Amino acid sequence: MKFRTEITPTPLACRIGYSSRILSLGSCFADTVARRLAQAKFDLTANPTGVLFNPLSIAAAIERFDRAEPVARGELAEGPEGWFHDDFHGSFTRPDAAQALEAMNRAVETGSRALHRSDTLLLTFGTAWVYERRDTGRPVANCHKQPQERFRRRLVAAEEIVSRWSRLLEDPLRDKRIVLTLSPVRHLRDGAAENSLSKAILRVAIAALAERCPRIDYFPAFELLTDDLRDYRFYADDLVHPSEQAARYIWERFSEAALDPGVRRLAERVEALVRSSQHRPLHPGSEAWRRFAERQLAEAAALERETGLDFGPEKAVWDAEAPIP
Repeated sequence: MKFRTEITPTPLACRIGYSSRILSLGSCFADTVARRLAQAKFDLTANPTGVLFNPLSIAAAIERFDRAEPVARGELAEGPEGWFHDDFHGSFTRPDAAQALEAMNRAVETGSRALHRSDTLLLTFGTAWVYERRDTGRPVANCHKQPQERFRRRLVAAEEIVSRWSRLLEDPLRDKRIVLTLSPVRHLRDGAAENSLSKAILRVAIAALAERCPRIDYFPAFELLTDDLRDYRFYADDLVHPSEQAARYIWERFSEAALDPGVRRLAERVEALVRSSQHRPLHPGSEAWRRFAERQLAEAAALERETGLDFGPEKAVWDAEAPIP
């Protein structure tokens, strides 16, 4: 008997390997996948300006990165916690405007460099609800706890998303391979019915973009959580985000769909080595621990030869335990 509907994602045309140069943008679920790729030492830059939830804000970030357009002093606003920008995460807020500009422009430089050198984009749309400033009509990526009356809440139509992204696909993204996902994170602050409507609009927009552009692959992260796992035990305590177990399951399905078997085996070895370097031993200095450190050093050297990756930080940990003569 079967008690759940198992989904096996179709292998993606966009194959990710250790030669791929990846830019990941989007909701907090994009960060979840990016962290796994980064732990396996893939060449990846994730959300340089912070988490982006709606497709219009993701598009605006790409446009700024493409122009390498620095943030101007006049774009900042001052709030109770300091100087901020509507298109940047709250972690960029600073008590001094010059400090905020410096941090934001470093992020823009990082994003611009990553966009122009990338060959692969991982994009995650989170919600079709946007908040627009009433004084300018511009959608914001973050409201920064400003008074609600300063914003107008609007549901973006699928046609508007497709139109905006079709222009991006013709120019700054014309040479990029793209993996699009729909975030399984539930935006319940918008309301349960409103969240369902939002996800449906995003899914329609993604399907339309994939139909127009053969360089786009869709990975069913949303369906894996809501149709395959389909149980509250696979959500975190907030009942909004996927649990750690669900995130691992989705990552495993993603790696099967996007990574060739040889790359996947290498990634597993890299992850294991990185994790072991973060381990704190119960008996440091023991003979057993020294032998373990020697094995890890040998594995790091082998992986460097096979992948060309830098394991300097990890080797420094093991060198302290098993110095090379």
